[in-house]
Amino acid sequence: VAKAENRALLQESADAPAQAARTEADNGVSGERYGQIKENRFRSARSSPLSTFSIDVDTAAYANVRRFLTQRTLPPPDAVRIEELVNYFPYAYAPPRGPHPFAVHLEQGPAPWNPRHTLVRIGLKGKELDLRSRKPSNLVFLIDVSGSMSDANKLPLLRNAFSMLVRELGENDRVAIAVYAGAAGLVLPSTPCTEKNRPRILAALEKLEAGGSTAGGAGLQLAYQTAVASFIKGGVNRVLIATDGDFNVGTTDRNELVELVRRRAQSGVFLTVLGFGMGNLKDDTLEGIANKGNGNYFYIDTLAEARKVLVEQMSGTLTTIAKDVKIQVELNPRKVSEYRLIGYENRLLAARDFADDKKDAGEIGAGHTVTALYELVPAEDGLRYQHTAAPGAGGPAASELMLVKLRYKQPDGETSQLLKFPLAESRTSLAQTSEDFRFAAAVAWFGMALRGSPFAGDAPWGKILELGEKARGQDPQGYRAELLKLVATARALKAE
Repeated sequence: VAKAENRALLQESADAPAQAARTEADNGVSGERYGQIKENRFRSARSSPLSTFSIDVDTAAYANVRRFLTQRTLPPPDAVRIEELVNYFPYAYAPPRGPHPFAVHLEQGPAPWNPRHTLVRIGLKGKELDLRSRKPSNLVFLIDVSGSMSDANKLPLLRNAFSMLVRELGENDRVAIAVYAGAAGLVLPSTPCTEKNRPRILAALEKLEAGGSTAGGAGLQLAYQTAVASFIKGGVNRVLIATDGDFNVGTTDRNELVELVRRRAQSGVFLTVLGFGMGNLKDDTLEGIANKGNGNYFYIDTLAEARKVLVEQMSGTLTTIAKDVKIQVELNPRKVSEYRLIGYENRLLAARDFADDKKDAGEIGAGHTVTALYELVPAEDGLRYQHTAAPGAGGPAASELMLVKLRYKQPDGETSQLLKFPLAESRTSLAQTSEDFRFAAAVAWFGMALRGSPFAGDAPWGKILELGEKARGQDPQGYRAELLKLVATARALKAE
């Protein structure tokens, strides 16, 4: 019945983290704000053999880019976070079978935009959870009801989105609703989501109205206090904030808000950030608080996207299976001259941060897939006389392109575990790679083209469409077909 009701609701890359300067959108949506992205450049595998970053399962950038293109407007380059485009799509990675909460899959082939280079895909697959055995949830909906949220694609869409989620919850789950405008208040105390109480929860959502200014800092404080007061040990404890991010009363500074969330994350309460609306979206603030709040960030532009995030992927959105997940790749200079990480510019870490368990990193939700791509320049394409053999280099590691290392913690743990995966060089044509490999490459290429990247090559649009179409494969939800339509739209807009 619930499902039927929901259907009806239908940097140069560096060893230090990138600086997130604020930039205004320059395409007619001047009230929107995005963190500046300085695209990762090629680095020497000999002088800088380590590449370290935090994983990211956010997908907000894809939905936001879709919103721009659907309105026949090119997105500002800083709205295009390539890793979030790539990670929007599910990939057929095998789930874990051992003791770890996720499996790691490596694949390599020619980079389609430069076949002389090698593209390496690192894929993570989180373990799936049976919804029938899902842990009890303690959820706090923190809803922005300020005047800026009155548009149809904000508070009305938001109410429907949360209503869909409530219809999927059960008697072991609890929901509280906090709101903020000029001040913060508790609309609904933590309430078991039983059949008897569900109409009361839905009614509380339906009564919400927009008006006033935005005291987001006070709202966050109240939401975390409410979550801690009803904390379920061993369960899911999460604040879900829904807003356009335009905080303008009380704590308004982005850095102060991020620090507030970072401190509150130590309570064991996780965070989901849901961005809504257009015209004044403060994407940099929303991404920042999600990154520091043991959280994930999604942009909800349609009811279909709300259903994808809150219903179809509910387990992954709500349930964290591994936190502070970091990847460190060590490149072999005998096989690789230069390399670059595609995307993840604002997730870069210093090499020393990899083993530092105090350093915050990203989270993986149940069933989530995470993909990272590296573009490698083979050693023979580099400087001829710079690749002298290292002492003892004739051992078993001589044929390896790289060593992929991961660290992660259990959701309630404080000590990380280390995993290692060497990748040997293999000569594989692009046609011999998997459909998922080729489709992920097409999505990354699309992101580079949208950003005007110098690495995208000349006139790439037709090639991107051809690659994506041939790699579309099984597409039951139609996500990949939608991507191809967006590529065609972007090509037309670029031509104009």
